[in-house]
Amino acid sequence: MAKQLLLVRHGKSDWGNLDLKDFDRPLNKRGKENAPEMAERLINRGFKIDQIVSSPAKRAKSTAKYFAEAYNIDQIYFEESIYEANTKTLLKVVNGLNDSANEVVMFGHNPGFTDFSNELCDADIYNIPTAGMVLISFPFDSWQMVSKGTGEVVFFDYPKNSDEI
Repeated sequence: MAKQLLLVRHGKSDWGNLDLKDFDRPLNKRGKENAPEMAERLINRGFKIDQIVSSPAKRAKSTAKYFAEAYNIDQIYFEESIYEANTKTLLKVVNGLNDSANEVVMFGHNPGFTDFSNELCDADIYNIPTAGMVLISFPFDSWQMVSKGTGEVVFFDYPKNSDEI
């Protein structure tokens, strides 16, 4: 069965506390509104989720939890290497996914996620905004087969997108 990878950039984060490390920044008000809105859009598209993988950074973790709640999913896998990851590191994470999961949602950060989307699909996405999501389809039965240029963008959506369904 073909594989589908949904890359979701974390929701808008709070820069108000300069004492916080980047890793510990929480979602701000807009981030807390956009994350459940985007999860609802995903449900409305009929997208199923087999597995959720997330950066352990607070803003990514919080965004992932909104999606998990919307889908009644109990388990989120936290992968430390997603935080501050480049395309090579992200590909390693994807290649290591369990093949029993066909629809995987990964929560993380820019610039890595935008670069990764473009590399996987030969796409021309300038920037994945906060809470933005890109669904990429692969014609493989195994995540190990995923490599540069092997995917196809199914959709690209983000909170301010007026083309929502």
